[in-house]
Amino acid sequence: MSDISFEPPRGMRDFYPEDMAWRNRVFDAWRAAADAFGFQPYDACVVESLALLQRKSGEEVSEQIYAFEDKSGRALALRPEMTPTLARMVAARQGRLHFPIKWSAIAQCFRYERMTRGRKREHYQLNLDIIGSDDVLCEAELLGAAVNAVRRMGLPDDAWRIHLSSRALLGELLAKSGIPAAQHTAVFMALDKRGKISDEDIADLLRNEGLAQSAIDETFRLLAVDTLDGAAALAGAGSPAIARLRALIALAERMGYAHLLQFDISVIRGLSYYTGIVFEAFDVQRRFRAIFGGGRYDSLLALVGGKPTPAVGLGFGDVVIGEILRDALGDVCPTPRHGYALGYMTEAERAAAVSLAARLRADGHPVNLALLPQKPKHFFAQAGASTAQFAVFLGPDDLAAGIAKAKNLDTRESVDLPLA
Repeated sequence: MSDISFEPPRGMRDFYPEDMAWRNRVFDAWRAAADAFGFQPYDACVVESLALLQRKSGEEVSEQIYAFEDKSGRALALRPEMTPTLARMVAARQGRLHFPIKWSAIAQCFRYERMTRGRKREHYQLNLDIIGSDDVLCEAELLGAAVNAVRRMGLPDDAWRIHLSSRALLGELLAKSGIPAAQHTAVFMALDKRGKISDEDIADLLRNEGLAQSAIDETFRLLAVDTLDGAAALAGAGSPAIARLRALIALAERMGYAHLLQFDISVIRGLSYYTGIVFEAFDVQRRFRAIFGGGRYDSLLALVGGKPTPAVGLGFGDVVIGEILRDALGDVCPTPRHGYALGYMTEAERAAAVSLAARLRADGHPVNLALLPQKPKHFFAQAGASTAQFAVFLGPDDLAAGIAKAKNLDTRESVDLPLA
């Protein structure tokens, strides 16, 4: 037994009650925002077919995930993300669903990869997806829901920004630079590594894909564009990608979050299935990885065997936002007081305490009932450190009077609670 570690497996997490307070703050905000924007909840098995993941991401994905064979020799994996599973589920019922659909899930995901601050090998992730419409209002609704969730968590608007770009726009600019469409995906994948590897290494990757030095120089020149107007000048009049970005910003203005949007042509997203607008949110100091990210993926359903269907989605992980919230709000999660802490001095008051707890619970109030008799000082110290709004302590005098005192732990005022 001395060889057994009390730590969780590397990259995994335990959640003690103080950790659950933070997790619940994030999850509650996710669920409330998804509901406020009309997303229907769904869920799926945490084990997925390895073949499905390889079809979406290539065979090299096996090196980045927890892949294994079951006892029947089936190639399976712990899901690294929810989008392939969503595509599989939608494709399975594509003829019976009424599109467009808006679905949400809070999924536990696993990736076997190098860990940094803000990245674990296990995490929870909110997925929001709209399938069946190519209208840019879909992107606006997704981002609106994500903004709503962040605000519910208590992070102020001045602490973060949404970086916005478009795969379609970069494709237009690459084409104008003479780089053929067949090479665009390889360029996207190479450029997405910017910041993780040197520009010289990225240039080598582009060179290996057959790009001439002039095309490589032009690619890096495009990445220096830092405004939407500058990109529009290069794209020329009539650019569909520029028009969609401007339409999204106009919708965001009406929805109250346009000030959070920041054009950033370097946002590419590392997954090859993205086709249009893409986005990633970061804290303003860029101390962490993305808070959330996503974009349009109009070809994914066809890739997994379904009918071609427009779609857009985002993934919002719990690890980065948890780190940012702790930095912004403090080590202890701010939790509103609610319900009752109920204690008693001796066994003689126990029955009355149990009856009072049952009555309060029947009225819809949470009650933390003491399991043993306590001294008043000990009880009120515990109650004050809890999340209870009211503390009720029964002694012989309360029992004789038939009335308990409920002390408001914020105002220190008391109200009477009949025991009968």
